[in-house]
Parts: sequence; structure tokens; C-alpha cells
Amino acid sequence: MPIYSYQALKAGKEVIKGEVTASNLKDAREIIRKMGLVPTQISEANDAKSKKTAGLGVLSLTEKIDFISTLQILLTSGIPAVESLMFMEQEAAKRKIRDLSRTIKTQIMAGSTFADTLARYPNTFGYIFIGLVKAGEEAGELEKTLGRIKDLLTKQNNTKSKVIGTLIYPVFVILLACVIILIMLLFVFPAFKDMFEQQEKTLPWITQMMINAGDFLKEYWYTIPIFVIAFVAFCYFTYNWKPAREVLDKAVLKIPLFNNLIMYSNYSNFMSVLSVSYDAGIPVVDCLHLGVVTLTNSVLQTKISGAITKVSQGLQVSQALKSTKVMPKMLLFMVATGEQSGRLGEMLEKAVNFLDRTLDSIIETVTKMIEPIMLLVIGSIVLVMALALYLPLFQSYMTE
Repeated sequence: MPIYSYQALKAGKEVIKGEVTASNLKDAREIIRKMGLVPTQISEANDAKSKKTAGLGVLSLTEKIDFISTLQILLTSGIPAVESLMFMEQEAAKRKIRDLSRTIKTQIMAGSTFADTLARYPNTFGYIFIGLVKAGEEAGELEKTLGRIKDLLTKQNNTKSKVIGTLIYPVFVILLACVIILIMLLFVFPAFKDMFEQQEKTLPWITQMMINAGDFLKEYWYTIPIFVIAFVAFCYFTYNWKPAREVLDKAVLKIPLFNNLIMYSNYSNFMSVLSVSYDAGIPVVDCLHLGVVTLTNSVLQTKISGAITKVSQGLQVSQALKSTKVMPKMLLFMVATGEQSGRLGEMLEKAVNFLDRTLDSIIETVTKMIEPIMLLVIGSIVLVMALALYLPLFQSYMTE
């Protein structure tokens, strides 16, 4: 059935916007009136226009967790879905959550199921979210499934925070080093330039290079923001251009220590989705399809996708994953044990716990390794700057 966008008055003064599903314009108008609204404008919306009218946008992990947590608490308390969404529409702290609740409530009141409503907005919720909700609704345990989704999203958010937290320190140190270099080149070396020229001696090459660099940056200062913008644009282009991303992902997996950080953070999300979706009663092939969506490394994503094809052809999950040659042996052993014993769901949960412990250990090791490396980088920069600054002075003292 077509979707109709509408604008209506509530209580004669409040303007309400939303969507309803109806067979024709007349039925859409009748549905809106049954909602206690006075329609002022109704028009048929195609999918693209529907998304724009709803104005849902993309939800962050935190916003999804907030939405799911509140909805799950209300549903578990025995409050009907429509009333729960109505409460969230009026009381939610974030406007995006209020708009989201209003849109879903309108669709449900028009006759759509919760899962079907979410399926209209894949860019907002994501296919994993929608797939799990659909499975839970069909099984008659929506509240329990929402709890699983909340735990899954919370875990993904924690994993993301851990990885980002590990990488923030080196990025901060590198940015600090760049600022120090710019200050030295633009202000410190020019202050010593006249004194160096009075010595009437050839300056050491490193000192001359720093002075020339400082003079260049002072005259062409606009090259600094241009370089920063170009560098950010290059990184963005490299990250989003598929051929470059594949090369980058392949290179990252060859860097010692960091390859484990990337691989195990990917595996952690993959196995978590696999465990939750399997527990929700979704067929194993569909579970694998949902899990592969979480993989951010294109190399791992391609290999696991190949394994899913083999599973759909009848091969066991453990054997298919083993053929990728990228899965840790411990995970393969756990999956194989679960398949043979008929306790795959239980073993998947244990695999998730194993990955969490392993990832925590890797993050701790990486953090410990980064600190001395960053100290070495800062020390090297300070040494080069000190040599460039004091070598002319030492040269002057030695000739006197």
C-alpha cells in the first residue's frame, strides 16, 4: 500500500506531521481523523520523499541505545507499544528520539507492524537492528529481543570506545608534536636568526633548513590550512574509495600488534551479532549475513562473505569459517564443538566472552607499547630542534 505524508492539527492548534499507510487518499484522511487529528495537507510520498518527510536521519549508537532502553522498559512494564511511543514522543530528552517515536507510532496506528515500520528506514536503524526486531516480533517475544539488541548495541559501543580510546593518545601526541614544530619554526628560530647571521659563519645544514622552513611558512602562511584541509580530504577519500580502502585494510592486517587489535575488534562485533541473532531464532545463514555487516575491514568482510556462500551450499559453519584462514583457531574450535554437541548458541556466547577478554588484553598491550613509542617520537623531535638551535652556538664557542 502507498504511504501518505500528512500535516494535521491536534487540539485545533498544534501542528503534527507524519505518515500513514492506506490504500487511497480517502482512507488516509479517515485514518488521520480517527487519530484525533484534523488533516490540513495530505500527499502521497515515494520512499525517498518519505524518508525526507520523517526527517529521521542516522541514529548514533548512543541514540539507538537510549531509544531501545526506554522502549524496552515501557513494554516490559506492560504498557502497549503505541502508548509507550506516545510517552517517548512527549517526554524523550532528545528531539530526534521524539520525532522517531512519533513517526513509528503513526505507522503502527495506521496498521503497520513495528518491524515493518523500521524496515522503511534502513539508513536510520540498520539491517541488523531491523532483522532482529522482525525475528523477535514473529516469535512473540519483542520485549526480550529488544533487551538483546540493547545489550548488543551497548557492547558494540564499549568496543568502539575502547579502540578509539587506545588510538586517541598517539593521535594527540602527533598533533602536539606538529604544534610544537610550527611554534619553533615560526617564532623561536626567527628570534635567533639575527644572532646567527652576526657570526658570519656557515650555519649547520639542519639549522639552515629550519630557518628556511620558518621563513617559507611566515611568508606563505596560508599553505598551513591548505595542507591540513588537503590531508583531511585525502584521508577521507582514501577511506571511502573502495580500491584504496582495500589496499589500506590489507596493509593494516600486516602491522604487528595493530593487526590483532583490528581483527579481534571486528570478530567481537561479528560473533556478538551471530550469538544474539541465533538466540533470537534466526536461521544460521541469515545470522551470518547480519554478522558480516558489522565487519569494518574489507578483507575480513570479503573472506567471511565467501564462507557464508559455502554454508548456504550445505557446509558446516565451522568448516566454512576455517576455509577463510583468517579466523582464530580457538573460535573455530568453539563453533565446531557447538555444532557437534547441538549447543551452538551456548558456545557462541562463550566465544563472545573469549573475544572480549582477548580484546581487553590486546588493548592493554597496545597501550603499553604506544607510550614508549610516543616518548621516542617526542624525544627525537626535541633532539632535532635542540641540535638545530644550539649547534651554531657550539660552533662559535669552539672557534673562539
